Amino acid sequence: MKKADSHTPKPDAQQAAPGVAGIAAPAAEMTPEQLADLKVRAAKADEHWDRLLRTAADFENFKKRAARERQEAAQSATAALIHKLLPVLDHLEMAQSAAQNAQGDKLTALQDGIALIQQQLRGILTETGLEEVDANSQPFDPTLHEAVSQLEIADIPEGQVVQQIRKGYKMRDRLLRPATVVVAKKPATPPATPPDA
Repeated sequence: MKKADSHTPKPDAQQAAPGVAGIAAPAAEMTPEQLADLKVRAAKADEHWDRLLRTAADFENFKKRAARERQEAAQSATAALIHKLLPVLDHLEMAQSAAQNAQGDKLTALQDGIALIQQQLRGILTETGLEEVDANSQPFDPTLHEAVSQLEIADIPEGQVVQQIRKGYKMRDRLLRPATVVVAKKPATPPATPPDA
């Protein structure tokens, strides 16, 4: 049994819907009002297209300007920090040349001078928002500390930092470098000895 052919020819799109909104009827069948309406719509479409192109160009210019301003701000901040660090570099160079001839009392003065330079550098970095992460005798916090080993010790609670190997630093709320630490753990209990038989 043959199935009936379900394909029936469709009328021409122009015959089916002459003058339907969005589909222009052939020019021969257009009334002057329809032609005028079509011209108005075409003018509005051109206007919207121009506005879209201008907006896209403005947005591209905005993106480029914002990227340039971010880069300039970063360079300005870096230049300001370097400007503050230059005296520290000068003092370290003076300390290095003084260290070549340091003996006796001069050695003590040199050590004091280096301590002052370290204090100056720490002050500049603190001023920019740098904070030390002090891990000594603190409970181990994986968000601030990096454990490199564990030490079996009985008199310190398990999970507490026993030794800080390297300081950690934060800049405001952002961790720059975790503190490297050794963490306490309970000593392994020796195996129970069986009672004498």
